[in-house]
Amino acid sequence: MDKNKDIFGAAIKAFYKENDQTDITVHSPDFDDDIIPIDYLFREFDEMPQIEQIALQSCEGKVLDVGCGAGSHALYLQNIKNLDVKAIDTSPGAIEIARERGVRNAFCEDFFKIEKQTYDCILMLMNGSGIIGTLDNLPQFFAQAKTLLNAGGKILLDSSDLIFLFDDDDVNTDSYYGELSYQLSYKGLNSDHFDWLFIGQELLIKKANEHGFDCRIIAQGENHDFLASLNVR
Repeated sequence: MDKNKDIFGAAIKAFYKENDQTDITVHSPDFDDDIIPIDYLFREFDEMPQIEQIALQSCEGKVLDVGCGAGSHALYLQNIKNLDVKAIDTSPGAIEIARERGVRNAFCEDFFKIEKQTYDCILMLMNGSGIIGTLDNLPQFFAQAKTLLNAGGKILLDSSDLIFLFDDDDVNTDSYYGELSYQLSYKGLNSDHFDWLFIGQELLIKKANEHGFDCRIIAQGENHDFLASLNVR
C-alpha cells in the first residue's frame, strides 16, 4: 500500500500521538458521505456494540484478528481473556499504533496471503465481511479460511443486510445490493476506490454451505447487523 494512501494509519497515528480528533470521511457513489469517528477505533470493551462483545467472549484458543485497526479487540483478547492473538491489518500505521498500545503480535499482512499458519478462531469484526470485497471472492475467502483453521475451528464474522435501504424498484438485479465501492479521505489524503461486501444472513448461510461450512447466526444487532459463527464441516 502507498503510505500516502494509508488513511486509517494516518488518522489512527494522529489521534494516538497528538489527540487529533479529525474523523475519516467515507465516500460512496450509492450513498451520501459518512464519517468514521476516529475515537471509535480506540473504544474499550464496555463501549463496544453488543455484537462485538459477544464475538470477543466467544473467542477461544489461538485467534487471528483480521483488520485489527488500532488493536482494541486484540488487546481485550490478549489482556483480559489471556488468549494467544495475532492481529493483522493492511495499514502500516494502524499496526504501528496497535504495537505501541501493547498488542504483542501485530503485523501488516493481507489475510489472503497468509501461509503455513493455523488458528482456532478467525475474528472479523466491524463488518468483517467487507474485506471479501465481492461475492465473486467468496470461494477464495472460504478456501483460505480452511487452510488457516485448526480442526474444530471457527470464523466469527459480522455483517449487515442492506436490503432495508432499498425500495423493491431500486434494487439492481444486475449486481448484489451489498456490493459497494468506497473511497476514504482524511485531511487532504484520498484512498483508491475499493470494494466492500455487506452480505445478508440467508445468502451467507447459503454460500457457506456451498463451500463446506456450517453457518449459525448467534446474535442480532440493532441496525440490521448480525454475528455469524462458521465452522468447517
